[in-house]
Amino acid sequence: MTWSATARGAHQPDNTAFTQQRLPAWQPLLSASIALPLFFCAGLAFIGLGLGLYYSSLGIKEMSYDYTGNPGTGDCSPCGLAEQDRAPPPSCRCVWNFSLPELFQGPVYLYYELTNFYQNNRRYGVSRDDAQLSGWPSALRHPANECVPYQRNASGVPIAPCGAIANSLFNDTFSLWHQRLPGGPYVEVPLDRTAIAWWTDYHIKFHNPPLVNGSLALAFRGTTRPPNWPVPVYQLSPDPNNTGFVNQDLVVWMRTAALPWFRKLYARIRQGNYSAGLPRGHYRVNITYNYPVRAFGGHKRIILSSISWMGGKNPFLGIAYLVVGSLCILTGFVMLVVYIRYQDQNDEAEDQE
Repeated sequence: MTWSATARGAHQPDNTAFTQQRLPAWQPLLSASIALPLFFCAGLAFIGLGLGLYYSSLGIKEMSYDYTGNPGTGDCSPCGLAEQDRAPPPSCRCVWNFSLPELFQGPVYLYYELTNFYQNNRRYGVSRDDAQLSGWPSALRHPANECVPYQRNASGVPIAPCGAIANSLFNDTFSLWHQRLPGGPYVEVPLDRTAIAWWTDYHIKFHNPPLVNGSLALAFRGTTRPPNWPVPVYQLSPDPNNTGFVNQDLVVWMRTAALPWFRKLYARIRQGNYSAGLPRGHYRVNITYNYPVRAFGGHKRIILSSISWMGGKNPFLGIAYLVVGSLCILTGFVMLVVYIRYQDQNDEAEDQE
């Protein structure tokens, strides 16, 4: 008996207000006079915010062009047919022509969009080596097993960057040209392709391995390019600050999308005579068609878009707020009807007593 009491006392919490749960507490008692105004106020707030987001999204200008190359859809049809025949030309080119009757207010962003591409597939999403992309020399020579079957080539040489995400890097290219006057010469519009990736990705998550004798190529010696790439990673760009694992296009692509249709930033138009936007006139986009999408029933588009305080065009967010706000107000009215009905019954019952 004494041993049992002693053992029980040894495991007993200290006799304090915190351990014995005697701290002061406040528990709200929600009455109709409190709950109903909360529902109505929340609903009105959501509806107001939703209207602002929705109409702000409607005010964003967008122009898009589907250059998948389906038969009879435009200048890119030969490229799409060549892809379908599994014999695409080494560099198939097509053109998108359009005219602007007035200024396309800037800043203007150039995106590419893919559909029916499941970057959220589980095996695809983990097929990467973050340690390798961070520039660790050991990971460069010994890629993670998650990269299989793009971990090593047939000769056993490690692939850099490894994995299915990097191997499927988007490689179509675009250039924009402007004809100010009918019949006049075309002038190339400068595309700013710097800082298109997230700051945290570019400055924190992605790093090149340490240079060897001042050479990035020597740092990647003993590795090979992904199977679908025409060049190794250290030759992605002649700019030393935009090649290797810190290449802006690679960093943008490695941030996988949550939905099977997505767009990614390709460039900004904000330099020279185009800092205020795209002036009126005739434009031509030269497209280098490299990336196959018809094999999996996908589509690809090029998009020119302005932005607002909320970012790019996204009506879904405003609609979502409107739906939630409407549901809050509807719920408030239902609760109000129930409250009035049963309140009257309670009053009648009290009168009878």
